[in-house]
Amino acid sequence: MERPQIPCACTIAGSDSGGGAGIQADLKTFSALGVWGCTVVTAVTAQNTRAVLSSRTVDTHTLTCQMEAVFQDFPITAVKTGMLPDATTIAAVADNLPWDISLVLDPVMIATSGKRLTSPESLSALCDRLIPRAALVTPNIPELCVLTERKAITTIDEMAAAGREILDMGAEAVLIKGGHLTTASSPDVYISPDEHVILDGPRYPYEVHGSGCSLAAAITAYLVRGETLPEACRQGKMFVSDAIRDAVPALSGRRMVNPGGMVSTAYQNR
Repeated sequence: MERPQIPCACTIAGSDSGGGAGIQADLKTFSALGVWGCTVVTAVTAQNTRAVLSSRTVDTHTLTCQMEAVFQDFPITAVKTGMLPDATTIAAVADNLPWDISLVLDPVMIATSGKRLTSPESLSALCDRLIPRAALVTPNIPELCVLTERKAITTIDEMAAAGREILDMGAEAVLIKGGHLTTASSPDVYISPDEHVILDGPRYPYEVHGSGCSLAAAITAYLVRGETLPEACRQGKMFVSDAIRDAVPALSGRRMVNPGGMVSTAYQNR
């Protein structure tokens, strides 16, 4: 009897030693949504919710072997990329990524703490090699400014206009995260050649670590579960809003997203 296949996704990203973002947040999100998560680690960081203390890039051979291993033995239908620290890493990912897999590209460039996580020369590689292959790109506003060479983006209309520039680079769709706006709520903007949708959500009175990672991972999970891209974005937005609502406090830094309420709110409130 043929065994049923579990929905399977892969995250290609950096390891966060604090567990609040990167590979760790992605796996928690996949698990909460009933998806088997495979990993390709691009960098090992020493970080917490306050700062990135150290970062070491994984060598190309090890990176390539990880990709070969997971794609050979797991029915992966969608991949999420996060921290891709340099142009060499981006090229290796592009060269070894199967063409029939949906790519959700989270252009992680700057940590929540403010530390830059990628080299300046990686920007052109990202635009040339991966954005044209992306089913979805999920920049926040600072990342969108870098990608489009804009000094500032302060309104939803400016988010949409910059997002169309990402479409012109070859991406199928863009979801621009509005957490950096100074608005009462937290609106994200979904743009494709045929759609322009505002996905609004609550804004909570605290900063969180890992929300962008969890959002992109949730969208990836919904895609492998068979949702359309716009619906995956809608459900992913609701999922991460709940993860921010239930965020877990660290000792002295930011709160960490809590995908699927994996850490009970009862324990947090003790």
